[in-house]
Amino acid sequence: MARNTGPVCRLCRREGEKLFLKGARCEGQKCALVRKNYIPGAHGGKRSFKKLSEYAKQLREKQKAKRIFGIAEKQFHIYYERAEKMDDITGDALLKLLEERLDNVLYRAGFAESRAMARQLASHGLVKLNGRKVTVPSITLKVGDKFEVVEKSKSAKMFEPLKKKKDTSPKWLEVDLPNLKAEVTKLPGKDDIDSSIESQLIVEFYSK
Repeated sequence: MARNTGPVCRLCRREGEKLFLKGARCEGQKCALVRKNYIPGAHGGKRSFKKLSEYAKQLREKQKAKRIFGIAEKQFHIYYERAEKMDDITGDALLKLLEERLDNVLYRAGFAESRAMARQLASHGLVKLNGRKVTVPSITLKVGDKFEVVEKSKSAKMFEPLKKKKDTSPKWLEVDLPNLKAEVTKLPGKDDIDSSIESQLIVEFYSK
């Protein structure tokens, strides 16, 4: 999958809001959006955040969702097509499908500080799903799926701070942070999806 390899803070500045692509490191005055609250680029300071047309709002919301979940355009559109065929409201179904991705679930469980870090955990083979090592971050999890960090990596220094964190995972996950284990006990509902994303705007964008 194509991925952004440039400075991610530019993505937040382009959308005009914090997307927390670096996790907790996005907090505070060091955040690029706080220091440079205008669109990136040579003429960004002159353009600033002007009033957008309806199409531009729809486009920006789609781009924001892609960047939050770290998904390329082609894959994002595939998720949209899957959501269209589901019985749920298309916008809600789309966000639920994104929530059920392995990399996002690892992030929600507290195993990683950001979705980018969670994606690396999965792609580097540091995670087991139902007892088997996996390397595909986009796997869709279902009720009853159990996942954990592979045994030989649990003692790594990178995981020590995570083991001591307070469990802030959503209700649809049962998490054992000290042992870096978790289980999907139910699928995310409407109240569990990212409320910062206006999914209806994304539906309108693809419906044109």
